[in-house]
Amino acid sequence: MSERPIRLGLVDDELATCVSCGLCLPHCPTFRATGEEAASPRGRIAAMRAVQWEGAPVDDGFVEFMSSCVQCRGCEPACPSGVPFGRLMEGTRRALVDAGRTVPWWQRLGYRALGHHRLVLAGSRLAALGQRVGLMPARLGLPPLPLRVPRLRATGTAAWLFTGCVMDAWQRDVHASVLRVAAAAGVGMALPGAGGDCCGALHVHAGLHDDARRLAERVMRSMPGTAPVVVDSAGCGAALKDYGHVVGTPEAAAFAARVLDVHEWLVDLMDRLPVPSATMVRPSVVVQDPCHLRHVQRAHAAVRTVLAPYARLLELDDDGLCCGAGGAYSALQPELAGDIRERKLAAIARARSAAPDAVVVSANPGCSVHLAATGLTVRHPVQIIAEGLDG
Repeated sequence: MSERPIRLGLVDDELATCVSCGLCLPHCPTFRATGEEAASPRGRIAAMRAVQWEGAPVDDGFVEFMSSCVQCRGCEPACPSGVPFGRLMEGTRRALVDAGRTVPWWQRLGYRALGHHRLVLAGSRLAALGQRVGLMPARLGLPPLPLRVPRLRATGTAAWLFTGCVMDAWQRDVHASVLRVAAAAGVGMALPGAGGDCCGALHVHAGLHDDARRLAERVMRSMPGTAPVVVDSAGCGAALKDYGHVVGTPEAAAFAARVLDVHEWLVDLMDRLPVPSATMVRPSVVVQDPCHLRHVQRAHAAVRTVLAPYARLLELDDDGLCCGAGGAYSALQPELAGDIRERKLAAIARARSAAPDAVVVSANPGCSVHLAATGLTVRHPVQIIAEGLDG
């Protein structure tokens, strides 16, 4: 494709914030995997500046390095200047989509399908059947998918439980565990109405801003009122908390303020939950922090608070480095995603040396699926709590 100028439309003050100190480099999974400066936050910002400030053409190299970012945002907590790297990357990808340089038609069809929940459920069941009869290619890296999902029923109106699209199709048993734990605390939860499925997170990551906004408006309509919106998928929670920016209205900002990660929400309910008996054998769990829980929502400490009474916690020594899932990243960038995952698996192996039977817990379906594809047992933290309540 011929090179031509593209206006990125980024905020110059945000683009200027980076002082090129390099403190982000150890926290960038693609830099760690490749060793290339252009695959680091600092290198990507330099390329953005060249395009926006100097009119540099957008060549294939620029597109490649912007597309290969996992958008884990691990660089943001490490940055002393507070560079809003996630916002810069989202804006850049939006400009590339508008210029027709990324997200071909077949990918757009896939993203569009996420907004049709019955289609997602049907597709998931077909994939599960394909796995059972050996027709699902192993290279897709999917763990066993459920043939049947439990039926969810609203239990009250004190809070909404956001169910999502892929999360609901592949891990609806996690939603059932949330309802179970909430009931044990004496709290009833409502389920979203029509349109309360896809949050638009993958669309934002891809640069499909208009689609993301449309989905966000549907989600907001599906959960009216002032009750908290509880989310058990880290990526979805980060997306819902950003609706004020995505939609850009006071109503969206008010909705975003109602959103809580399920572990944040449970912290205030801990005194209502049954105390485990002293004789209960607590399972050992390795806590894997999803990037959008640790680096974006910064709510990962709550996971440990609510898990501690029910499990023996084992920590990773990689300072929250990304696992390589990145929403659709593992499908679109399988080689890099695999390289990044190997580092995470090594950290998990070191943690499990103290307890070889420990399972991994992760509060995001993308991370769970990406890690479970290697044969690991991966659970959601709330599932461990629900089982602890049952003794």
